[in-house]
Amino acid sequence: MTITEKIIAAHSKYDTVRPGDIVDITIDARAARDFGGANVVKNLNDFGLKVEDPDKTLFTFDCNPTGSDQKYAVNQHICRQYGRSNGIRIYDINAGIGTHLLIEEGYVWPGATAVSTDSHANILGAVGAFGQGMGDMDIAAAWNSGRVWFKVPASVKLTLNGSLPEGVAAKDVILNLLRIYGANTLLGYSIELYGETTDRMTLDERITIASIATEMGAIIILFPPTEEIIDYCRKRARSPFEPVWADTDAQYALTADIDVSSFVPMVSRPGEPHDTVGVKELPVTRIDSAFIGSCTNGRIEDMRITASILKGNKVAPGVVLKIVPSTDAVWMQCLEEGLLEIFKNAGALVSNAGCAGCAAGQVGQNGKGEVTISTGNRNFPGKQGQGSVFLASPAVVASSAVAGYITTPDAVPATPLVTNFRTGVITDEAKPLKSETTAKPSVIRGRVWIIERDNIDTDMIFHNRYLAITDIREMGQYAFDNLEGYKDFAKRAQAGDIIIAGKNFGSGSSRQQAVDCFVSLGVQAVIARSFGAIYERNAINAAFPVLTYDSFDKIGLKDQDIISVNLITGEVVNERNGLKTSINPFYDAQYEIYKRGGLLGKI
Repeated sequence: MTITEKIIAAHSKYDTVRPGDIVDITIDARAARDFGGANVVKNLNDFGLKVEDPDKTLFTFDCNPTGSDQKYAVNQHICRQYGRSNGIRIYDINAGIGTHLLIEEGYVWPGATAVSTDSHANILGAVGAFGQGMGDMDIAAAWNSGRVWFKVPASVKLTLNGSLPEGVAAKDVILNLLRIYGANTLLGYSIELYGETTDRMTLDERITIASIATEMGAIIILFPPTEEIIDYCRKRARSPFEPVWADTDAQYALTADIDVSSFVPMVSRPGEPHDTVGVKELPVTRIDSAFIGSCTNGRIEDMRITASILKGNKVAPGVVLKIVPSTDAVWMQCLEEGLLEIFKNAGALVSNAGCAGCAAGQVGQNGKGEVTISTGNRNFPGKQGQGSVFLASPAVVASSAVAGYITTPDAVPATPLVTNFRTGVITDEAKPLKSETTAKPSVIRGRVWIIERDNIDTDMIFHNRYLAITDIREMGQYAFDNLEGYKDFAKRAQAGDIIIAGKNFGSGSSRQQAVDCFVSLGVQAVIARSFGAIYERNAINAAFPVLTYDSFDKIGLKDQDIISVNLITGEVVNERNGLKTSINPFYDAQYEIYKRGGLLGKI
């Protein structure tokens, strides 16, 4: 078995598992963040459920630790009250990013399992643990029972060999891999990294690479643990453990040998993380702001690289640089090593530990027309505000902040490029609420919306500025509010509508609201070529039909046609011409959850 298969099997009732098996697995660590935590509490209270093991359960306030608006402040208060009442550990506003704390505080180790409302919980693959981001219902179920259901993914083995060229960092490695594989080639796979290049990587470098598994469409990027990683975890682990490695005869869906000696410093252009290009290929691009931090590049090694470039330099006039260590332990290490003084002398804003720029809450957003370069892992439209975002390594971001335009450390000019300020105004038009549909038939009928786009992510479906909303009745008005061409979708949608989309629908974060906003409007189903893994299970758990298809060519489907869909057999009929075709129907576990009205209907 592969690493993933062995971890899942060890946490289930089975000796062996295979790709496609759906199994219940025991979860070693169960976390909820500040934006998802209140919904987890709401689900538990609504269904009268208790927490199975408080010692394995925790809150982390990392998304918006400052509680910058009333809704976030209320959500944090709800979580604190629940934590105090139920003996649940709260890693409060100065602790840092929850996924990193799971490693630092010994909640996970090589071979462990973990779930979180953070869609980047798969970052735990850096230490050889199996972590998954999940929606509010899943986390509530995990808190109550200590278990979740999971479909065993097929695994891919990538072997990285060769020596990295000077100036190529771990962030460049994953951006180069994104250039090769994009967001769909490895969609739904578990990736295992091997090779001499991989073996030389530090924990911080592994964290950087593992944190972008979600943006590759992968379930996780797993590193076989080295002795150094094992020793690090043994000093912290809350339970004794034995590391997990793949069997020598493990079966992989795909294997590839990759020579990293040709890799170059990269940037990801605004809009999609996988739209990557070499820094040297990019035309001169002025920047207005820069951000160094996030779960991808907020470790001490990232801070040291940043300090080495900023020391003796100043941030370019007209450019704002924000630096946020990932955890308080990293922040304190920066203090002890004198890095904070270097950052401040260079003119940077340094915040307490947390997610910061990625979630656009802790250290503010960028404005319309603003160009930001960031060490984060996402640059979808609206992710960090209304401006555009390039992604790059700490070295490139720090160099760009000094230069005033995107560049590498070896090309920082003696005199920075002065950037003019650009400002914009963001307005949001209130949208009317729609009534909720509760019927759960086996055959549905409705008008289709054909949205011929791939990679429609959760920020396009339900933007992060609305994440504090917990009342499903309020969510529908914001559906597709951030998707170009469909910002008035909520006004034009009708109860019973069916959405048809392209590949990787719902990629991105773990937010349940990206499903619930359609339920709020009465949308009956989403049919896509493929789904983001977390989105698919969130929809299944909410008893919201999601199905996949290959083609509708046989029935000549047009926008606004009326179709009927048999969820059990997969038969689709176009009522305009009477033509029929088949799509992939519900699988058994999906149908069982659907019949009972959702995952939490019976626990």
